[in-house]
Amino acid sequence: MNILVTGGAGYIGSVCVEELLNAGHQVTVFDNLTEGHRSAVDARAKFVQGCLSDVAAVKKTVDNAKAEAILHFAANALVGESMTNPAKYFRNNVASGLNLVDAAVACGVKKFVFSSTCATYGPPDQVPMTEDLPQRPINPYGESKLMFEKILLWYRQIHGLEFVAFRYFNAAGASGKFGEHHRIETHLIPNVLKVALGQVAQCEIYGTDYPTPDGTCIRDYIPIRDLAQAHILGLAPGKTGFYNLGNGDGYSVRQVIETCEQITGKRIPAVEKPRRPGDPPRLVAAANKAIRELGWQPQFPKLDDIVATAWAWHKQHPNGYSN
Repeated sequence: MNILVTGGAGYIGSVCVEELLNAGHQVTVFDNLTEGHRSAVDARAKFVQGCLSDVAAVKKTVDNAKAEAILHFAANALVGESMTNPAKYFRNNVASGLNLVDAAVACGVKKFVFSSTCATYGPPDQVPMTEDLPQRPINPYGESKLMFEKILLWYRQIHGLEFVAFRYFNAAGASGKFGEHHRIETHLIPNVLKVALGQVAQCEIYGTDYPTPDGTCIRDYIPIRDLAQAHILGLAPGKTGFYNLGNGDGYSVRQVIETCEQITGKRIPAVEKPRRPGDPPRLVAAANKAIRELGWQPQFPKLDDIVATAWAWHKQHPNGYSN
């Protein structure tokens, strides 16, 4: 298929582009490079630098790509920032996203695959979390993603645009070529590995008094290559709806740090800090629906495997994509 990938220069987008190309698809990447990196775009893909706020550029790119499907990763995704600058999140994640979905309809795109988030749920009523739980986001980031999910529902009903929306938990790890490099890094595994690389003296644990076995938060980590494979399966005709993506196993902050020590062979000091407001004790996905309906099966679910791929990439790219 001819596929347009927005945000294809970012962490998740870059690995998905790589896997799409490996599967034989033709890929055009559209990215403004405010968060992504030009060197994170697979050389086999066509690259167009542009912003989703530019209606004409979006329409032209979709048209020129002869896109049969769109994978939409481009978004702002810092929860804390969304609490201080909500306008940025509603403008970029909703209004600019609307430009893309309008171009999809105008150009006759048949399938739209959306990168959503478990942040649409807010604090869960139950764990593991299923797709039918109430959605009560507690920050503008999660709210912006939920708003776009609702847009897709209406566009399917009114315009017949078939969509799949994946609600991610914690994407982690790396492929052989591409890994995680955010200009502002908030994710646990890369921040812990910075200690092993000798770039910082210690990592941080926010909260040690949660009702969990070791007192620290538990999260579900999904290998980035498994996540990419789900998107390829979501391209199949007739597949539509909302799907959680996680591996169904949760790991605590202390478990992640201990695993990083084992994989790297380095001691990783940690400093304990108070809880952060709004952090639930446990977030774990029930991904049975994706397994059942899409035929998805995670291949690298163990935390050891996830950390090992991340460590291999960070050792080869200690400064990420920076020269």
